[in-house]
Amino acid sequence: MSAATLVADLAPARDTHVTVARVLRSEWLKLWSLRSTWWGIVLTVLLMAGLAVVMAATLGSATTSPDMQETMSADPRLAVPSGAVAVTFGYGFAQLIVAVLAVLTVTGEHSTGMIRATFAAVPRRLPVLWAKLVVVAATTALLAVVGLAAAWLATASALSADGLSLDFSDGEHLRALGGTAVYLVTVAALALGIGALLRSTAAGIATTLGLLMVVPLLFQGLAGSAAWAQDVYAYLPTVAGERLIATGPTPDGLLAPGAGFAVLAGYAVAVLAAAGVAVRRRDA
Repeated sequence: MSAATLVADLAPARDTHVTVARVLRSEWLKLWSLRSTWWGIVLTVLLMAGLAVVMAATLGSATTSPDMQETMSADPRLAVPSGAVAVTFGYGFAQLIVAVLAVLTVTGEHSTGMIRATFAAVPRRLPVLWAKLVVVAATTALLAVVGLAAAWLATASALSADGLSLDFSDGEHLRALGGTAVYLVTVAALALGIGALLRSTAAGIATTLGLLMVVPLLFQGLAGSAAWAQDVYAYLPTVAGERLIATGPTPDGLLAPGAGFAVLAGYAVAVLAAAGVAVRRRDA
């Protein structure tokens, strides 16, 4: 079934009304009919499981190596070794994949011109953006759960042998697990908004990956010589949002988990609001 057929199902007719359910169904089918979606899901799950295995082995080695423990203590994410650190370790790479998929959800239709048919079927336009947001968020949440489950199954034995088992009765461990899913969903929402604003696949992906990876590295490098850079660094989207996943004491200069996530969510809401205005006002 082609994307044109899916959109045609929503085309206004005298006895047909555009409904939220129909728009959601159309966007769901469009996303899951793309080969890139399936490749992204498989790659993300494999990466989350594979990186978890690597981190579990590293943490296990550190239990008998004081030098390695000292080196790891310099990284806030690794300062307190635990099963949660290993199982959630792959989120850094997973966020890149879900961000790219979220951008493509919007820009793919603009690059092919399919967006004109979509907006012809849904003249109010905003329901299309919100339907894409719901579908992307649901897909990302599902992906995060499957990826974390795969990471846990792949590392459970090794972590248990090293005394670092994931503790489901520990509030911090549960926050790290749930926080990984919430973080990835929020990053996907932010990326979707950027894609809707820029409407170009190349520009959308470059901007999103730059914001997620390049900008934090630049400010991290400046933080050692400029106090203002450290202040800005703490409020960058990914740096702030990652606090929801982190375990152990909050390092000086960084935000608490709740405050950090609020900052990331604020970025996503602001970009999506701007995208909503752009979708309504600009020509397709």
